[in-house]
Amino acid sequence: MAHQPSSQARLSPSSYEEDIRAVLAPRLAYFEAVARHEHVTRAAHELGVPQSTLSRAMVRLEQDLGVALFARRGRTVSLTPAGRTFLGSAERALAEVEKAADSVRADADPTAGKVAFGFLHTMGSETVPSLIRAFRADHPRVRFQLVQNYGEAMIERLRAGGLDLCLTSPVPDAPDLVARRLDEQRLRLVVPDDHRLAGRRRVRLAEAADEAFVTLEPGYGLRRITDDLCTEAGFTPRVAFEGEEAETLRGLVAAGLGVALLPPPAVARPGVVELAVTAPRAVREIGVAWLDGHPDTPPVAAFKRFLLSRRGHLLPD
Repeated sequence: MAHQPSSQARLSPSSYEEDIRAVLAPRLAYFEAVARHEHVTRAAHELGVPQSTLSRAMVRLEQDLGVALFARRGRTVSLTPAGRTFLGSAERALAEVEKAADSVRADADPTAGKVAFGFLHTMGSETVPSLIRAFRADHPRVRFQLVQNYGEAMIERLRAGGLDLCLTSPVPDAPDLVARRLDEQRLRLVVPDDHRLAGRRRVRLAEAADEAFVTLEPGYGLRRITDDLCTEAGFTPRVAFEGEEAETLRGLVAAGLGVALLPPPAVARPGVVELAVTAPRAVREIGVAWLDGHPDTPPVAAFKRFLLSRRGHLLPD
């Protein structure tokens, strides 16, 4: 195995950054084993590769780096100062690879894996906790990474690989996604308790045409639904305030700053009255979405089946 390492690295400066990982990564485990045993034959036996293959890999590694990593005496080797420096970094890199492998294996474990699940803010206080509680009755060790956001942001995160599944509204229609309608939720016209309509139980949305509206910001699914329903009712809503949370909007309504179209609250809010809308039909569809062609781990597949089994009774009564 005696040789003289090249005085120049095989990697040119222009290609170094893009090629270095491809060149070095496959050889790090070989290098670490040789350095640990200080013996090529014993390292080759542990790795299950021919001794000649391991020797050639170490020669090529030194040639690519342009520095001697080992001092050699037959098949016995010892690290040079450069080799000891390189070993420390190689051990940390291999430990990170092993940690990453353990992590993804744990996330895919059928009984104790992880589901990255996104959902709308308005579903966080009641709907999602009840869903997870019901699912964990049969899958008590499955872990969840829960992400609350508005619909478009969740779809972006889904596409980026940060979510496995998301509950959203409106139900998305895109060629790279699979979406299934699960339920619908009636929206109510929320007015201050001293409002002229507060004594009513039902209203037509057109009766609020002259009111100031408080709504979610553009980009939120509920904002799009509000705008569409108002258009269907024959008017464009006069938006006085825009926010990011349904309960914040209820607070603005209670303060007399406008009216709002909102899903039912988990807990009744004082200072407001919630009216059924008779025309147009004021509902929002709730659906689950995932990336088309994206393979599911066993826990994700189980939770997907569970959600689809709740079609028509996803939401609490």
